[in-house]
Amino acid sequence: MISSTEEPYIKAEIICPQEYIGPIINLCLDKRGVQTSMNYLDEKRVELIYEMPLADVLFDFYDRLKSVSRGYASFDYNLIDYRATDLVKLDILINGDKVDALSQLVFRDSATARARNACKKLKDEIPRHQFKIALQGAIGSQVISRETISALRKDVTAKCYGGDISRKRKLLEKQKEGKKRMKMVGNVELPQKAFLSVLRTED
Repeated sequence: MISSTEEPYIKAEIICPQEYIGPIINLCLDKRGVQTSMNYLDEKRVELIYEMPLADVLFDFYDRLKSVSRGYASFDYNLIDYRATDLVKLDILINGDKVDALSQLVFRDSATARARNACKKLKDEIPRHQFKIALQGAIGSQVISRETISALRKDVTAKCYGGDISRKRKLLEKQKEGKKRMKMVGNVELPQKAFLSVLRTED
């Protein structure tokens, strides 16, 4: 039994021009940051001090900081301590199979958004197969997000010109049964960039 979980926190020091304070504060709040001080260094520059979880800074914080400040903000941080937090394990399932390499520990309140983002990114990165691919985000046995990659459909009736409609129906039924078999035995190939895309949290 797990009695409690902790995660590393950092002290972040951000120096930026005054006109970018608003977007930077919103970014830090989005990353669960808590402002501890704001110092005006001169007429144009401001120093913002935040305490925030390291996990929310690792993947895309710096890129987004540069984006909202148009490259004018500087960022430095130091690890300060570990703090109690409410973490859950988010699993990603592909056709019902858990992919361990895509599992991650996330803050509970962010889990649904992270699961939806991961499934959406995977849907964009995984090529279509001859069978449907179900992408799911789950916490334990509870599925919290889902995307479906539709199957590539081969027109099996293309060579049937006119004739008995029952022949076309028979071909379509045969195709349907074949797809069922493929779904049971088919392996979904994941491109390398699919793994990296899951780590990126922005839309």
